[in-house]
Amino acid sequence: MPEQNVLIIDDEQHLCELFADILSRGTSSGSAHRVQTANTGADGLAMLSDAPEDFGLVFLDMMLPDATGIEVLREIKRRKPHTPVVMMTGFASKDSAVEAMRLGAYDYLAKPFNIADVSLIAQRALERNRLIDENQYLREELRARYNFDNIVGSSEGIQSAYVLAAKVANQNATVLVTGESGTGKELVARTIHYQSGRADKPFVKVNCAALPEHLLEDELFGHEKGAFTDAHTQRIGRFEWAHTGTLFLDEIGEISPSVQVKLLRVLQEREFERIGSSKTIKVDVRIIAATNRDLQTAIAEGSFREDLFYRLNVVPIELPPLRERPEDVPQLVEHFIRKYCTETGREALKLDPDALRVLQSNEWRGNIRELENCIERAVIFAEDDTIEARHLLLSPTGLNLQNTVQSAQARAVSPGGLTAAGGATGEASAADGSSIFTVHTLAGDAATPSAFAGTLPTLREMEQALIAQAMERAGGNEAAAAKMLDVDLNTLRTLRAQSQNTPQSGAHSEPPTPVSSAEPADNKPPADAAATEALSSKSIASKPPAKSPTKKAAARK
Repeated sequence: MPEQNVLIIDDEQHLCELFADILSRGTSSGSAHRVQTANTGADGLAMLSDAPEDFGLVFLDMMLPDATGIEVLREIKRRKPHTPVVMMTGFASKDSAVEAMRLGAYDYLAKPFNIADVSLIAQRALERNRLIDENQYLREELRARYNFDNIVGSSEGIQSAYVLAAKVANQNATVLVTGESGTGKELVARTIHYQSGRADKPFVKVNCAALPEHLLEDELFGHEKGAFTDAHTQRIGRFEWAHTGTLFLDEIGEISPSVQVKLLRVLQEREFERIGSSKTIKVDVRIIAATNRDLQTAIAEGSFREDLFYRLNVVPIELPPLRERPEDVPQLVEHFIRKYCTETGREALKLDPDALRVLQSNEWRGNIRELENCIERAVIFAEDDTIEARHLLLSPTGLNLQNTVQSAQARAVSPGGLTAAGGATGEASAADGSSIFTVHTLAGDAATPSAFAGTLPTLREMEQALIAQAMERAGGNEAAAAKMLDVDLNTLRTLRAQSQNTPQSGAHSEPPTPVSSAEPADNKPPADAAATEALSSKSIASKPPAKSPTKKAAARK
């Protein structure tokens, strides 16, 4: 613990000197501190106000020549509310102790006292003060991090969304944030919380899609001991944890109808009961919900309650996908390059113009999350001071499923891949010439090819092709291949085992050649069907089934 200032206010000079000696020397468990003393309440308050640095702790006598300790304590708490004060008295009484603690005293020390107690109380009080300061610092850091001024993007859609979020931040209205996965819905929720009057209170998140129905209900509302078989202790739910703060319900569109009914009541009444309890608990919670589903469609399908939707949709905020705001890509790329260069300890990297064109032309189906992962990967792979297009791994030479599918589609429907005979085989290849998979195309009319004339590879075939390509580029190293594919090593091994059990015949099996009645295969005249059947029946009937030799026959032999 760093050295801190301690103030002793007591009219007994020898006691002040004793405190100064104890605290300035320090102990094996605590640091030495700078100690100042005052013999009257007025002198102590003057030193408290005029000191260049705040005092970390004050020892205050209950009886002073010019005032009572209670009066001085009130004034200290008015001027320096966070400074811990330890009361001292030779006339210990329950009433004075209760009054001092009620006014905010940290502890109570009765005379005569043990020297070890003085050091212990000082150490605990100063440690508590340090934790309070650290907590305040972290909260200020969160406020600075989740600030509407830090929003990256100048497009009209994203600016409109964040202007609306800023307007509603200091209100208690329920907010529904919608948008595709990876558009930053949780970032909006946290920014609203940390820019609101509830910033010093809890921000509690629940991923509704990650928990089955019975666990989600327990997670939200908690349970009493003995409520069910494994309920060995009482559990506090997320609603109670978020009391006076914000509860973020992520993926709200995935909750079951039964939980929707209970959630509706909490939103209406702001009260609920734990599982296994009849006691009603009231909470003061601000709700922010998020979903990537179209809840209007879910209502029409009957999977989401309409009344719950209207309770959640008080202030709707929609986040546009990244593909609809390509003008924001350069700013986001610059932000992520700066972020990951700082994290990895690298010098600031430049972005090659060709790489920027690749980034701006990509569809980014994973939105900002996908872009961030791409830039993090590029910062790792960049050898020099410039990020080039090859470092992005978004070209066909990289392991990019989207580009591979597009290549397969282009090959499948291209006129060159169709033949007048009605069937053709094409290969989708990587830019380096290595074959990724084989695509078989079937055309109905060669003169009028359509987008549906080709047969695309199946998802399993695509999966196997990517795994094979990754293993080849990783030189057979499964761990490296798993990293390229961004999957767990065990997942890769399972997929490889499944692919080895799947028959492989060149990705697709050629369809059998149809035999026309006008021109049979091998150009031989067809045999009469009735004659053929008769011959087959006669052949079978004239040849009795073979009998197995008996044991006696075997013995005679």
